[in-house]
Amino acid sequence: MFDLFLYYVKLGLFHVLDVNAYDHVIYFIVLTIPYTFKDWKKVLGLVTVFTAGHTLSLLASIYGWISIKSVLVEFLIPLTIVCTAAFNIITAGKSVGNERFIIMYFITTFFGLIHGLGFSNYFKEIVAVDNAKLAPTLEFALGIELAQILVVAAVLALSFSGATLLKLNKKEWTLVVSSVVLGLAIPLLIDTFP
Repeated sequence: MFDLFLYYVKLGLFHVLDVNAYDHVIYFIVLTIPYTFKDWKKVLGLVTVFTAGHTLSLLASIYGWISIKSVLVEFLIPLTIVCTAAFNIITAGKSVGNERFIIMYFITTFFGLIHGLGFSNYFKEIVAVDNAKLAPTLEFALGIELAQILVVAAVLALSFSGATLLKLNKKEWTLVVSSVVLGLAIPLLIDTFP
């Protein structure tokens, strides 16, 4: 029983940390880059609502409540990255008020739904062998959450180090990193255009 728990948690961890499927990582880089360690509660909230959206779409797919063509989802995933990077570039250096942050929670949850759909067909095949579907999905979600927290912690640490070494302020650092991620995501968007 514990082995199965670990299997799904590891599956979630490596789903995010897979170097061949780096969309999760660059999404979390661009989502996190405008923030610092003092914003850790807000960032953790964003990570968690993303995981909640991701998990909801997996459950909806597993139980047959939703079915979307994978071609469309594969296009929407880099679109979430492009939109987040563009948003960072447009709003770099502006203060994040509570109203704007609440909107970010909703958008991040929605983007989590999209990213979850990208893995739903494969995950549906994995859990098809088990009668229980909820427990494996939640265990998988735990692995995703842990991996995303690792990515976010690394991004915050690199942001602090990178901005300090390069002597960039928060606005400049956000613009540089968001532009690099935008440059990585646009080719993905073009390649996956339906």
